[in-house]
Amino acid sequence: MCLEKAYITGEDVISLQLVTFVHNGHARVGAHVEGRIVDIRAALAARFEEGGEGRPWELASALIPSDMRSFIQRGEPALAQARSAVEYALAKGEEDPGPFASRLVYRLDEVAVHAPILNPEKIIAVGLNYLDHAKESGMEPPKQPLFFSKYASSIVGPRSPVVLPPPDVTSKVDYEVELAVVIGKAAKNVSVEQAMDHVFGYTILNDISARDLQFEDGQWVKGKALDTFAPLGPWIVTKDEIADPHNLRLVLALNGEVMQDSNTSNLIFNIPALIAYFSRLFTLKPGDIISTGTPHGVGQSRVPPRFLKPGDTLVAEIEGIGALENPVVAAGDLK
Repeated sequence: MCLEKAYITGEDVISLQLVTFVHNGHARVGAHVEGRIVDIRAALAARFEEGGEGRPWELASALIPSDMRSFIQRGEPALAQARSAVEYALAKGEEDPGPFASRLVYRLDEVAVHAPILNPEKIIAVGLNYLDHAKESGMEPPKQPLFFSKYASSIVGPRSPVVLPPPDVTSKVDYEVELAVVIGKAAKNVSVEQAMDHVFGYTILNDISARDLQFEDGQWVKGKALDTFAPLGPWIVTKDEIADPHNLRLVLALNGEVMQDSNTSNLIFNIPALIAYFSRLFTLKPGDIISTGTPHGVGQSRVPPRFLKPGDTLVAEIEGIGALENPVVAAGDLK
């Protein structure tokens, strides 16, 4: 299965797309470049070895952690080392062995790409943040950000299934494509003007929602934070690669039919406003995720409503980031 199934047309742009991938049972931080995955730690160790550095693997391991949240916490120095490692690996080629005969570059079909961040401290999701979505939901646009939480246990990566709970739990499961902001450094009481300094990058979150649970008694988390209800990925595009996060087309396709098609220019509360607002309430930490809300076209607002069923395929895509594909299965279908 192809990792990216694009519905947004346009020229491809090479950018540093950071991934969490697994090869031979080991999770690592890597970079996706044109259908290849670079093992950043192995590539950095190989560069150190070629440069005559002593203990190259230990040095690379100290600079490049094995999980994305720790990598983000290392800040710009780790990112700079990652960029140099990717350039080195691509120059060496796909078959070149690194220290201890480790590969530097893999094809996508040789590895498992997971959600880029598996263990965020916080996932803050914003509701009704597009005017057209508020209207189709029959609700007034909020005067301040409306938000709820999703849990790390909700996260699944690209190509991993969204699992529908049994019908006696929920029978109205919906989709929502959203631009997700990844926090790069701690933020507390920051101003709107300072807010973007705290952004590491961007990814895609599909805010899967059990509508019957969400609106049953006003506790939105109950319908939003179920297991597998936060497909995330396929990678993180670093902040510098996105010229304007407030001018990105976002699309959700269900079984090949486009259901949502909008632009982040239509956000009610933009990214700096959200970061400033949330940072007044609680400290934002590196690796935290702010999912900025979804536009019109959700299943519950269609006539008749269009809820997810086993066998469906979801593709959430955002311009400049990529496409996140997930199959939909029933709980009883898992083996």
